[in-house]
Amino acid sequence: MGKKKKKTDNSNVLATNKKAFHDFTVLARHEAGISLTGTEVKSCRARNITMQDSYVRILEGNAELLNVHIATYEQGNQFNHDPKRKRPLLLHKREILKLNQQIREKGLTLVPLKFYLNKGLIKVELGLCKGKTKGDKRDTLRERQDTKDARRTMSQYK
Repeated sequence: MGKKKKKTDNSNVLATNKKAFHDFTVLARHEAGISLTGTEVKSCRARNITMQDSYVRILEGNAELLNVHIATYEQGNQFNHDPKRKRPLLLHKREILKLNQQIREKGLTLVPLKFYLNKGLIKVELGLCKGKTKGDKRDTLRERQDTKDARRTMSQYK
């Protein structure tokens, strides 16, 4: 009969990197799996993730996620994980080579944008980003304020 509506529920999102959207312009997005230990998975599901100043480094054909703080699991014992360890990303070899080429040629950065659940697995959305200057940041703040003002005036006339 009718078309199925796309799910726009954010209950699957575990953490977002708001600072990345402030500091960078996102040019492209990629989904990647992440290799985690058992206590890291439980801590991620409890939404104990901080992605401030995190980035992805590609060395010898392997992608590593650095500076992501996943808090230790409270019920974990001596087998608990190190909160700031390097975490390997699960990407196809072609994807890694393509991303590495774009990073080297264009001077871009690969930044994690959000952690989320997809069919019970924890995934990372990576953004191929270009750094913003101070003027760019001011422009985005100005645009945001202008759209907010326009919506406010439109709602007054309705």
